[in-house]
Amino acid sequence: MNLLRKFVADRSGATAIEYGLIAALMSVALIGGLGVLTNGLRGVFNTVENNLTIN
Repeated sequence: MNLLRKFVADRSGATAIEYGLIAALMSVALIGGLGVLTNGLRGVFNTVENNLTIN
């Protein structure tokens, strides 16, 4: 019971939750940016491949 009371009274958990939310938002942004970057790189490599096979 004492452990439960200490856990409820502890306010440092709020900071951990805030850091967790920030990490989640950063993950979503990175995943979205990775999709754009992947499409751009795919275009570059396709151009290089086409130029190498034609010449």
